[in-house]
Amino acid sequence: MKLLVTGGAGFIGSHFVRHIIKTYPDYHVTNLDKLTYAGNLDNLSDVADHPQYRFFQGDIADAKLVDELTGETDVIVNFAAETHVDRSIDDSSPFLTTNVIGTQVLLEAARKHRHPRYIQVSTDEVYGDIEEGFFTEQSPIKPSSPYSASKAAADMLCLAYHRTYDVPVLISRCSNNYGSNQYPEKLIPFFVKKLLNDEKVPVYGDGSNIRDWLHVIDHCCAIDLILHKGRVGEVYNIGTNEEHTNLEVTKKMLEILNLPEDRIEFVTDRLGHDLRYAIDSSKIQNELGWKPSVPFEEGFRETINWYKNH
Repeated sequence: MKLLVTGGAGFIGSHFVRHIIKTYPDYHVTNLDKLTYAGNLDNLSDVADHPQYRFFQGDIADAKLVDELTGETDVIVNFAAETHVDRSIDDSSPFLTTNVIGTQVLLEAARKHRHPRYIQVSTDEVYGDIEEGFFTEQSPIKPSSPYSASKAAADMLCLAYHRTYDVPVLISRCSNNYGSNQYPEKLIPFFVKKLLNDEKVPVYGDGSNIRDWLHVIDHCCAIDLILHKGRVGEVYNIGTNEEHTNLEVTKKMLEILNLPEDRIEFVTDRLGHDLRYAIDSSKIQNELGWKPSVPFEEGFRETINWYKNH
């Protein structure tokens, strides 16, 4: 199989590229990444010279480049996205360009070249928040931020291309990822960096916002299963039911780093801040046999120590 992985120099994408190369010796991976602030080729330094890997710097909204690369590959796995909620609140334009227009360009290329699979990597944030219970794949889409709205629009576009043009789309919606090589604007690496610089960490509101935490390695294994065994036209939630408040995560971080709780600084809450994300991942577990393998306690501690040492 020849894969076009978009956004492969980013956090999750780079882990997936490495996973595919190490798991499938006869697969070829083409990595297309714009190398924005969050893309880093150092994330893939260990496979940069691998004979079954090649890299192209470019934009998924560049129809000519995408068409050329899609013509040489069999499957698109789309990780490329603007993802930071705070940045989307400040300026939503890049999110619409990359997340919506870029997705449309990829879908058109997949349609033209009759790819047998197109994987759209999405987020649980498209559902909005929920006080009790869990979102299933049939739950209504109700995004709260410009970021999640752009991802929801991309999901709807994918499903429309499947119905109208029979493009063999599959969509994954994951909970909060954590692990090594994440750009330090997201909570864990951002907080570790500030704490190591003897700064306080800014916790929104009272820190009661709840997130479900998924290790990036488990996420990559789930996308692998969706790629090979998923049913075309379907959505798959990927979550672990490892729910923790932002304050709990921060306090656990301080404990691991042996720092006092007075390093926490409560700040004005984010606009439109979702209270709780919670998804039911029984579909991917029952249909495809996926289950998380990294316990949060273990994975979180390893992740904190990785950032401490890097």
